Amino acid sequence: MEINNLLKEGKRLNYRLLDNYRYKEAAFEQQLNLFWAENPVLHQLVQQHADLEAIRKWIYNYLADYERKTLYNHFYSNMLERNIARKCIQVLKNVFSKRSEDLTGYSILSDFMKMAHHQKRDVSLGFIEELRHLFLGMKGNTGLEGQIVSMEHFNHSDPRAAARSRSDILNSATSGIKKRLVNYRCGLDEEVILQRLSNRKRIMAFFGATDKQWNSWSWQCRHIIRDARTLSQVVDLSPSELKAVEKVTLNRLPFGVTPYYLTLMDFNSAGRWDRAVRAQVIPPLDYVDNILKSREQGLDLDFMGEKDTSPVELVTRRYPLIAIFKPHNTCAQICVYCQRNWEIQDVMAEEAKAHQSTINKALDWFEKNTALEEILITGGDPGIISNALTKKILGRLAKMNHIRRIRIGTRVPVVLPMRITDEYADILGSFVKPGKREVVLMTHFEHPYEVTPESMEAVQRLRARRVTVYNQTVFTVENARRFEMASLRIALRRIGVDPYYTFNAKGKEETRAYRAPIARLVQEQAEESRLTPGLDRTDEAVFNIPRLGKNYLRAGQDHEVIMIMPNGARIYEFYPWDQNIFDTGPYLHEDVPIMDFLLEMARRDEDPEDYKSIWYYF
Repeated sequence: MEINNLLKEGKRLNYRLLDNYRYKEAAFEQQLNLFWAENPVLHQLVQQHADLEAIRKWIYNYLADYERKTLYNHFYSNMLERNIARKCIQVLKNVFSKRSEDLTGYSILSDFMKMAHHQKRDVSLGFIEELRHLFLGMKGNTGLEGQIVSMEHFNHSDPRAAARSRSDILNSATSGIKKRLVNYRCGLDEEVILQRLSNRKRIMAFFGATDKQWNSWSWQCRHIIRDARTLSQVVDLSPSELKAVEKVTLNRLPFGVTPYYLTLMDFNSAGRWDRAVRAQVIPPLDYVDNILKSREQGLDLDFMGEKDTSPVELVTRRYPLIAIFKPHNTCAQICVYCQRNWEIQDVMAEEAKAHQSTINKALDWFEKNTALEEILITGGDPGIISNALTKKILGRLAKMNHIRRIRIGTRVPVVLPMRITDEYADILGSFVKPGKREVVLMTHFEHPYEVTPESMEAVQRLRARRVTVYNQTVFTVENARRFEMASLRIALRRIGVDPYYTFNAKGKEETRAYRAPIARLVQEQAEESRLTPGLDRTDEAVFNIPRLGKNYLRAGQDHEVIMIMPNGARIYEFYPWDQNIFDTGPYLHEDVPIMDFLLEMARRDEDPEDYKSIWYYF
């Protein structure tokens, strides 16, 4: 069929065809014409005037007219449209402002002029769609009101009948939620457990391991898979996966997978269930290439600027009451997008263990700084430190009366659950003193497919010793589908883990393939997480801003969109948490274009129409 026949005025974009260059070009022209048709007054203005400042002034008057309309009930069809309009108006004010132009070095008005006069322009379809939706939102024309049940449907003269009608509607919503949740397999599902027993037998046979050896964490660490040849013998690798792992090992980038974690992978690389598991440890080729390029250019990969907040070796302090302690800078398994993987030389690297004298100096510093109340032991992964050293470090911290909480940041419940032995759990539990001190384990499950009977047993062993367990998840394209995060939270609660943080994947160029837009995370919190019971959604969505610290994404006063770039990316201005303490400047973040995300969802057989409200989250 001809490209032009695939495009109909006002019809939905076919995202599955947007990888076709000709279709994409034709779609751009269609959506641009549609944008001008929806905003004829604006089109006429930029066609007839050449003075950018005069146009800017007129646009602000135009936005002010609509802002006044939000103060009247009759203009917008419902509260949802009114609230969206107010947000869109604020974003439009920002993107057309001179201040935003100065901060970003880009003028949206200049490209407006070029588009209106059919001049050469360098803007994308994603750019047009961002502006289209902002103006549609401002006018209350989002088309989202069809999702809302009118209160007129209820019999207000009979409260009991109205309550039953409401309950029926909630039952219908619940049915929709459950249909979504079953799309994501959990490691506790009976079928998955049986499949993994088969995986385990196959991998044990490859290594010639006994059950006793398999259940030994030290045996697991001695048999970490570090090269493509070995990995390809125990699981099927796609050509791109094989090439990426070969390139990683050839260039001595940190890489390693525990035999246990391999059992969580489906043998067939074309499988649909284990994508998130594979993505944790098998890097995309562009990631490898970008890391190598950064090395060649001598770039500083300390993205978070931790060196600037390290008062003594092994210590990082960014906040008033808590500090980070890093005594062991390696892991049993390397997460591709870890913010500290630039520091790690290799899995289980012997040289990564800090010298005892350096550890003692860091502990001396903690002892002197009595303003601190909490220590987060992280790394690397402190879960692989020996029992003797763990006991020694915790014993020293426990003698400090000002320390009321000790956190241990470790991924061993996910990648090496046999590490949580009775002896290890006893050590952690022995330092719990109700009313005085708690010991908390912070772990990182990324997907319900990682939640297994083995991880549940490890968590329950800790809880039996009064050690609480929390989870920090990184929000990526691998867990960003509708209700995928809700499925993870439910699985975590089943095994005794409390959801704590959901981190927006950071904006390192090397990890671009993993990133999802901030709007998708905020949408997930509002439209999916919010529909589950309160104890299933105890996590907070945050952006850990480079050099500044955590910004709460649901707190609108802490950040705002100030520009739409030609590629469709939003520029966010984040305000530092410590602005009342230090004269710290804001941080500008260029996000993943929403159009790129929707295109990726289409590639994964998702319907982009299911995410259509994403444009109205900021």
